Amino acid sequence: MQVDELLKPFPIKEFHPFPRAMMGPGAHEMIGPEALKLGFKRTLVMTTGLRGSDTVHKIVESCKYHGLEVVLFDQVESNPKDYNVMDAVSLYNSEQCDSFISIGGGSAHDACKGARISVAHDGRNINEFEGFNKSENPKNPPHIAVSTTAGTGSETSWAYVITDTTTDPDKPHKYVAFDDASVTTLAIDDPVLYYDCPVAFTAQCGFDVLAHASEPYVSRLNFPPSMGNALHAVRLTARHLREATWNPTELAGREGMMYAQYIAAQAFNSGGLGIIHSISHAVSAFYDTHHGLNNAIALPRVWAFNMPVLYERFADLAEAMGVDTHGMTKVQAADQALNAAIRLLRDVGIPEKFTDVTQDSHIKNRLGQGPTKFYENRKEISGAPQSIDAITNHVLGDACTPGNPKECTFETVRPVVDHAFNGDLDDLIS
Repeated sequence: MQVDELLKPFPIKEFHPFPRAMMGPGAHEMIGPEALKLGFKRTLVMTTGLRGSDTVHKIVESCKYHGLEVVLFDQVESNPKDYNVMDAVSLYNSEQCDSFISIGGGSAHDACKGARISVAHDGRNINEFEGFNKSENPKNPPHIAVSTTAGTGSETSWAYVITDTTTDPDKPHKYVAFDDASVTTLAIDDPVLYYDCPVAFTAQCGFDVLAHASEPYVSRLNFPPSMGNALHAVRLTARHLREATWNPTELAGREGMMYAQYIAAQAFNSGGLGIIHSISHAVSAFYDTHHGLNNAIALPRVWAFNMPVLYERFADLAEAMGVDTHGMTKVQAADQALNAAIRLLRDVGIPEKFTDVTQDSHIKNRLGQGPTKFYENRKEISGAPQSIDAITNHVLGDACTPGNPKECTFETVRPVVDHAFNGDLDDLIS
């Protein structure tokens, strides 16, 4: 594909804003004072509940100590659903709150961002805002986002992702809304809060970071201000994810991944994404699987799909992944980037294809409590042809797909999806 064809859909590129951020060990102790400075009086705390930790309790009590009134909504689900958002909006209005604090990973932050948009539009259904800058009121309640995982970077991006379960309950649809009005007021990233994140989720969130970093580096947007951050986030992930996964209370690994996820989000915030994310959104819509897990399984297949378009960029990714590319051609180095990604996936213990994912081990919603009500009667993951077809069609309609460097059609994307369900990663190793 020629350069002019790559740039044709995006002749004007837009740099999107970031929120103010406080980062580092102990940053979460500033939530109360910062909330008061921002004028919070009665705040709605949105979270999954973070079962197995006392993180939410400690933060809520700290906010109360500083004089804030707190209303707790701890029913956010993984891959947040439209009803999670609307239930929070109802509680926010009935309790006469004036602000939001989200605690958790991307699910809590995304649901909270959606709730703010809905509140600003008199409680309209969040599904009305799918797409790009669909909100009409640029002002919505202030929001402090407190991350407890190194993954989505939602606390610093202009995107939020919601699963629409109501428009067609037989065909749930996970969509991305990009909206400058959804950007948080303050991001707080404290690696100490990551210590309680389970091993599997740490690994999966880490591959969310690798997807966030690598996709803008090869994106069709070809946006130079994003590329340095993208490459550095790949470097940090390759250096720190293994330690963060297997030595979870070692600060160096957790802090390294904290910066990796934050920087990667800054890269995709304006540099775009691709079909790693489109496949992930589709699989989550069908099976409610973890977004980072989906990204991890899709990533090697999508890298292999896209490499013929941009061997030079993938050669750069190889160096960032720690590969000594001295003496290699660009094609050889690109192949080694793929090999390094597969090695990382295996080193942190992530399933290698979707049909390896089991209900007991990885299809989760609330930290081991099983599927949410909407998905409790859904079938196990299937690699059957009709499932592959349906997921491929979902991918083609996803907002991230236009940023993919290689042209996407049903005929070209379906084999990628099929391999992610039924193929062997050894097929991709050079």
